[in-house]
Formats: sequence, structure tokens, C-alpha cells
Amino acid sequence: MKPEAYSATNAPLLEHLGDVIGTLRNSERKVAQLVADNPSFVMNATMAGVADAAGVSEPTVMRFCTSLGFGGFQQFKISLAQTLALGIPATLSTIGRDDSIEVLSTKIFDHTISSLDRARRFLDPAQIERAVEAILKSTSLTFAGLGASAIIGLDAEQKSALFGVPCSAPSDPHQQFMAAATAGPTDVILAISNTGRTKSVLQVAQTAQANGATVIGMSGDDSPLLEHCDIPLIVKTIEDTDMYTPTVSRLAGLVVIDILATSVALRRGEEHMDKLTAMKEGLARFRRNS
Repeated sequence: MKPEAYSATNAPLLEHLGDVIGTLRNSERKVAQLVADNPSFVMNATMAGVADAAGVSEPTVMRFCTSLGFGGFQQFKISLAQTLALGIPATLSTIGRDDSIEVLSTKIFDHTISSLDRARRFLDPAQIERAVEAILKSTSLTFAGLGASAIIGLDAEQKSALFGVPCSAPSDPHQQFMAAATAGPTDVILAISNTGRTKSVLQVAQTAQANGATVIGMSGDDSPLLEHCDIPLIVKTIEDTDMYTPTVSRLAGLVVIDILATSVALRRGEEHMDKLTAMKEGLARFRRNS
């Protein structure tokens, strides 16, 4: 089966390579594995050097490039150089028990950079626009989530001045439910769950929606949570939640909160921005005198 041709508008090259490597011929797979294991070497090597390192012929290297949709080896290397600026995807940079601190640090940075890029590419601007409009029309904003998702909510609460409406991020699930149960048509509940399956968060979203509040859902993929939300925000990252704390999904969620807060602040106009500027100046003086 011929692999799907690469398109820079869909995914970074190395991430695409990780998706299609299983569809390549055995000889071409050797080239793909070399690219995955040592992309910097391939980027700087000649076709003969790549063929020698992979243990294949030069025509095999060329077939590998054309099977991915490139016109030749040089075009492949240009795309490889561009994607390396985003870091090596997590699928190709698995953390090993014997990794040195230097290697581990590089892998985690690469993982984070490529994951944030994935979140950026999959984020739907139209849904962000709907969320911003809902917040602008609201009289209160409540953030609900557990664990790492609760941390996103707490950070969002700190941005209440930007949002311009009273914000709360109760950490107790009972308080989250109480907020949903007493919410009305002018209130917005932003329910956060990377898995989209946290039962208490789902119940909060259902309860708030039943009471007429606008529910914005933030999840890592199309999930049960989004079925109970008026505005779905999919924040797709590359996450290994079985072994590691979901730091990347939290970082991506924080970025989305920044997008919402900044967009809302700008839409509120000059008077609001003037108040924010005065607040920032006053806060700077307050810190100096503390």
C-alpha cells in the first residue's frame, strides 16, 4: 500500500513519517528509520551517505522520497530542515530509561514543541470565535476541572481582569456542581478535561447546560464531554498519560486560555484596555512597595 503523500499543511514531516512508516516497503523503511533515529545526519548528508548509513541503494533512497510525494532527495531535505525547527515528534523520541540528562532534556523539549504545534494546527478558529462571543455576553465565568485540568482553571481565574467579568475556579467538585446548578442563561461554564471522560466534569457540564448556561468544553479530542457542551474546543496534543504527568496538554490548555483572555480583552474596546493598562501600572507600584 502506497503511503499518503506528505503535505506541510497537515503535519510536520517527522510526525507524518511516524504515521506512515508501517506502510513503506522494507528497504524504504530502513531509510525512514534512519531519518527517525538521526534526522540531523540525514539533513546534512548526501544521498550516497544516507544510502550507505541505511544499508540500501541510492535508488531506494530516491524511491523513499518520491513515495512520500517529494520531487527528489533535495526537496525532502528542505522539508526535513523546516520540520526540525519544531522539534522531533514524541512518536519518534520515546524516552528511554538509560537516556542521559542531555538527551532526556532534548526529547522533552522536542515533545513539547511538536505537541504545541499539533494543538495549534488542530484548533478551530471558528469555535474560538464562538467562545469569545459567549464570554463577551456573559455576566460570570466559571472554570471546572480536576487534577491537571483544575490547574488550567486556576490560571484562567488569574486572568479575570482580562475577561472583564467575575471569574471563579472552585477546586472542590461539589462547589463546581453548585455553580453549575445555580447558573443561568447569562453565565458561562468552561469545563476542562483532557480525556473528556472525567465523570464529575461531565455532570457539571450537563447540569449547567440543563439550566440554560452556555457551556464551553475543552478536551484533547472529540469526547463524551463535548457532547454536553455548546461550544467544543479540541486541544489535540501528543500525550502519554499512562506514564507521565500530562504536562503538554496542560501547557496547550494554558495557551488556549491566553488566546481567549486576550481576544476578549481586545474586543471589549479602548476603555477596557485603558483600565487594564492602569491596573498594570498600579500593580507594578504595588509590587515595588510590598
